[in-house]
Amino acid sequence: MSLHLHRLRRRSLGRRDERGITTAEYAVGTAAGAGLAGLLYKLLTGGFGDQLLKTLFDHVLGLLGIG
Repeated sequence: MSLHLHRLRRRSLGRRDERGITTAEYAVGTAAGAGLAGLLYKLLTGGFGDQLLKTLFDHVLGLLGIG
């Protein structure tokens, strides 16, 4: 096998491996994002979320000198 063909073969094998790793990283990132979104939804739609938003809103109004 010529040196040129050997380099091409090695380069194409490396690309195939990198694509698999990238796909796995996207899958993990998507799952983590979906889990975080679910957690935030659950927190903000419950009593804790209502209190958190009220406290934050009151704090911002206080900083602006309105409340």
